Amino acid sequence: MKFAVGALFVVVTTSLGAAAGPLSPLRIRTVDVPRTPGDPVETACAEGMLPDGEACVHLPAEDEAEDAVIASNAHRERSGRWAIYDQIPRRPERPADYELYRYPVAPGLAGGRTVVSGYDLDRPNESQRRGATLRATGHGGVDLPGPRGTEIKLVALEHQQGDADVVFVGQLFGTSVVTRHTIREAGQLRDYVVLYGHLASAAPGLVAGTTVRDGDLLGFMGDTGSPELVHLHLEVRRVRDGLDIATKAGGQLMESAVSIVCDPRNVLPFK
Repeated sequence: MKFAVGALFVVVTTSLGAAAGPLSPLRIRTVDVPRTPGDPVETACAEGMLPDGEACVHLPAEDEAEDAVIASNAHRERSGRWAIYDQIPRRPERPADYELYRYPVAPGLAGGRTVVSGYDLDRPNESQRRGATLRATGHGGVDLPGPRGTEIKLVALEHQQGDADVVFVGQLFGTSVVTRHTIREAGQLRDYVVLYGHLASAAPGLVAGTTVRDGDLLGFMGDTGSPELVHLHLEVRRVRDGLDIATKAGGQLMESAVSIVCDPRNVLPFK
């Protein structure tokens, strides 16, 4: 499927305010909803959503403000169970407009826009990328389309201290690179990990332990793990306080016990 979909997100901006205090992520809980075994699982996208393989991309109405649809981070799983996951939503002082931020790739959409599918874990279940009955939960990152082979370069995060380092190169979201960044926020230092997924390949010689700086090449855009849908999946997660991820490998970095998914607009720098 091609990303010839135009602007998928309403431009909604808010005024920048004073720095926020420490964030309290939402806690995990699940609620079982009765469902008859053998019930068919609907895969068609609801009205106002665009099919993207097995996914359904949310298309906001022209007059829809992002804040107006945010209710909770609840997801209905294929089994019929509702799950609520830890996540760090967008801070109110951070603008909602994705195009105000700097990304690891050049704009790949008409009009110089970059983001085709955004963070939606804090939206109501029916507005999340995967819809109400598909097997996956909502979208915890942003999707950035572009030509196969587009260079993916490191972006230093807002309030980052020092350089970043590569903590993983291998198979997660297809071929993936994960970097670690230390950020000063709320009067303390916190580690974040950033996942770059569906790469055609990592940059030559890039391995775990490599120090990387703003603008360094990390890899090339592709469709590994997402056949025929060439794009970069960019996901930001905050490492839980007190954890040393040096002892964690591969997919452990993405586990909720290790890191909390975060709206990337909280930490991406402005253009």
